[in-house]
Amino acid sequence: MTDQALDLISEERRGNWIRLRTITTVRWIAIAGQMIALIVADRYFGLDLNYALCYAAVGISILANVVSANVFPENRLLSETENAAILLFDLLQLCFLLFLTGGLNNPFSILVVGPVTVSAATLTVRSTITLATVAIILVTLLLQFHLPLRTAEGFILRIPDIFLFGNLAGIAIAIIFSSIYSRRVVSEMSSMAEALAATQMALAREQKLTDLGGVVAAAAHELGTPLATIKLASAELMEELKDQTELYEDAALIRQQADRCRDILHSMGRAGKNDLQLRQAPLLTLIEEAAEPHIGRGKNLNFSENITQSSEGDIPIVYRRPEIIHGLRNLIQNAVDFASSNVWVESDWTADKITVRVMDDGQGYPSNLIGRIGNPFMRRRRSERERQQRPGYEGMGLGLFIAKTLLERSGARIAFSNGSDAVNAKVPHLKTRGAIVEVTWPREKLVVSQGEQITASNPMVSN
Repeated sequence: MTDQALDLISEERRGNWIRLRTITTVRWIAIAGQMIALIVADRYFGLDLNYALCYAAVGISILANVVSANVFPENRLLSETENAAILLFDLLQLCFLLFLTGGLNNPFSILVVGPVTVSAATLTVRSTITLATVAIILVTLLLQFHLPLRTAEGFILRIPDIFLFGNLAGIAIAIIFSSIYSRRVVSEMSSMAEALAATQMALAREQKLTDLGGVVAAAAHELGTPLATIKLASAELMEELKDQTELYEDAALIRQQADRCRDILHSMGRAGKNDLQLRQAPLLTLIEEAAEPHIGRGKNLNFSENITQSSEGDIPIVYRRPEIIHGLRNLIQNAVDFASSNVWVESDWTADKITVRVMDDGQGYPSNLIGRIGNPFMRRRRSERERQQRPGYEGMGLGLFIAKTLLERSGARIAFSNGSDAVNAKVPHLKTRGAIVEVTWPREKLVVSQGEQITASNPMVSN
């Protein structure tokens, strides 16, 4: 399900997003604009054009819209090939109109950029390059081959050659620039949509795991009554069947299995209730839970509390939220993946804030990427050395983005740095470390208030 959801919003599937109704609506607007331009040229400016061919060119677009509306349903989603063919048709129709109305002397020649920009925003790179190449070739041909713009008196309206070549260069540059710009912006939006979808699915999975304890506790509670009834009935049967050995053994077996079910449900119910109570936990317990999947991956995980004079009281009791656990887990996973042999997870707190640092003894973040860490899909092609260093995971470049998004949603601020660049008087040994991630929450965002805290009798909290 995850792969299907991401595939629907992927860059390669954008060409299938456009409905036929959208294309026909935009084309009707273009047709209206072309008709108005021809009427104004004829009635207001009195230009001597081949209006029969001009209206025929517009009529072809009208015919294409009418046929599309009657043959295909309006809500049909067009394929990549169909979208490319439609844009190519519109480009050819527009260039034919420009050929009839002065070529690059026509101020509307800049509209050639439109179909290519739409292609860059919706279709693949191959389709966009093809359409851009055709557009530039047609515009170049229009420089020399076109019907002149004539007034009613027979004067030819044309601009100097230097401006014609300037128009050609300007349109070609606009085609290339708008294509690259549109492609870049839409690809960024698509990548962000994919990353946010992955983040939501990761959070939903973590939330389901958290809620599972409540379901177990409720099931144990509801099944307790019928099991007690079965046990009572089996005990009465045993009393009545003392003289019938075989039936007595069957009744005893029923009671024995009822007791076994009771013990199983008691254990499940206790775990479920503990899960519910672990909606809050000591800070170090929360960190250890986040790190638990990565403890046995061949690296030394070191947990510590950096107690200073500014630290306030005992270990703070914090909210056990799925987004916090999953976010910290991703940060620790990244540190374990790149560490040489050790990962350190430190925590400290003051009256105003709580801080968690994840550090490793690897090579640190690349200096040219450190300002972009947390953006989705930053992963470059991995070298063979990197493949050997991270054999356990083949990620999508989403881990740090998901961690950053989830933790910031909980109210945290995240800072990425390298140990060689760190200057922190409280933690002087940072200079010997590789990558450093510092997560800081305002205390009121994370710490459970005194009135909401669970008593120490909870065995899970007291650990």
